[in-house]
Amino acid sequence: MTGVSRSRKFGVNMAGKIKVTLKRSVIGTLPTQRATVRSLGLRKIGSSKTHEATEPLLGMVKKVAHLVAVEEVK
Repeated sequence: MTGVSRSRKFGVNMAGKIKVTLKRSVIGTLPTQRATVRSLGLRKIGSSKTHEATEPLLGMVKKVAHLVAVEEVK
């Protein structure tokens, strides 16, 4: 990305929190993507976790964006 922070790309305020929900199965995904989903704290489809919106976390979400849904928590 050129000059645009991940937080602005995802539409999330860096000081805020995000809720990450697993929407698709990790079957057939790369081992690194499975590890990323597990490190986000997600196990089963439909499971959710709330995290602080930091740069490293947003990078992890970007890596598995096709598997998860992200929403801002106020």
